[in-house]
Parts: sequence; C-alpha cells; structure tokens
Amino acid sequence: MKRLSPSVKIYIALVVVLSILTAINAFLPQGDFALPDQEIPLSKPVIALVNAVTALLLYGGLGFIGLKLSQKLGFSDLWDDSVSNQQRFLLPAVVGIGIGLFFIVVDLLLSQFHTLGPVPHPPFPTSIIVSAIAAIGEEIIFRLFFIPFWVWLIAFIILRKRWQEPVFWIVALFSALAFALGHIPSAMVLFGITEISAVPPVLLLEIMLLNGVLSLFAAHYFKKHGFLAAVGIHFWVDVVWHVIWGVL
Repeated sequence: MKRLSPSVKIYIALVVVLSILTAINAFLPQGDFALPDQEIPLSKPVIALVNAVTALLLYGGLGFIGLKLSQKLGFSDLWDDSVSNQQRFLLPAVVGIGIGLFFIVVDLLLSQFHTLGPVPHPPFPTSIIVSAIAAIGEEIIFRLFFIPFWVWLIAFIILRKRWQEPVFWIVALFSALAFALGHIPSAMVLFGITEISAVPPVLLLEIMLLNGVLSLFAAHYFKKHGFLAAVGIHFWVDVVWHVIWGVL
C-alpha cells in the first residue's frame, strides 16, 4: 500500500481541524453575525454536525482535487522541501499583518463616506475560531481548488500546456473577484440591508478592494510557497482585522 505523502497528511489534518472548528463555532456567541432564531429551525448540535460533515466532504473533497492538480501544474507543494519555514510561515505572517493593518486604515477612511459605519466583527473569542475557519476553508475553495482547476483546464488541457503563467494571473483575478463578491451577501446581513441596490457604492468598493488585495497576495504565495503560506496570510489578516481590531 502506497504511503501518504507529507503534503497529503498535512492536508487531511487541516480538513479535520476545519471540521472540528466549524462544529465548535456553532456553540459560540455570534454577535451581529447571528441570524434570527426563526430562520434556523435546527438545534445547535445538529447545526454543528452538518457543518462538520460539510467541511469534511465538500471542502475536503474539492481541496484534495485542487492539491493534486496544483502538483501536476508544478506549483509549490503544500509541504515542499524547497520551501523554507521562513517562506512558509514567517513571511506570510508578516505579509498578513501588513494587509490586516491596510484593512483597518481603508475601513476607517471609507466608512466616513456612508452612514452605516465601520464593518462589524465577530465577538471575542468567536473571532479567533472564525479567523481559523476562514483561513482554511476559504483558501481551500478560492485558492487550492479554484485556481489549479481552471489553470489546469485552460492552460494544460485547452491550450495544451501553453501560457500557464498569464492564465494563472487571469484566473487569480477571477478568484479574487469571486471571493470579494461572495462577501457581499454577508455584509448585507450584517448591515441589515435587504436589496443589493441599497448597498452604498463606497461599501461595495471597500469589500472589493479589501478582499481583492487579500486574494491576490494569497494566490501568489500559494503558487510560490505552497498552500500553507496562503492559509497563513489569510489567518494573520483576520487576526489583526477581526480579533485585535474587533476587540479594540
């Protein structure tokens, strides 16, 4: 029987951690992120179980496909011997902290141009769990699966192994766009907005700018230093943005 590679073992561990954290999150205070009770007829244990199973099957399955495709495309592996721990952990932490500070400055500036105020944050300590969930789960969907799948399909299959680098950046831009657009519905819920036309243009600009910047950095580091680097950037952005700034 073929032994699992270190990258696959670490990936499985990440998915298991994601599954456990999503289950735990169901029991934590959600603050402004909580939906009205009448919209969720299920009990918290059932919600926790559904979240955990979804993380294991959906996120785990799509991410595994992306992991194999990224290896096929020559991206840095999740645990690549040619990548140092500084590149894998320290540099993403520094970059993530810097982007998190950028988030704060942009929100302080742009929130002055509409009446809704600054972006709300999850309550502490839920913010720590949510940061880890987003760092693993969103990076699995929008970087580990989305980018390798489309680069493989377009550059590897349709274009017959040509123009992989420009295709990568075009796909990375679409990944950033999808990631940013995916945050609009949650922002509408947080601000109590029921129609997209009622969202202030400045708030839309902020959502697109912040999530777009994070996405492009995560995509670059994912390709260059592996998936753990992308997770690290996302995690430290959210620690600064949601955890520290949320408390302050």
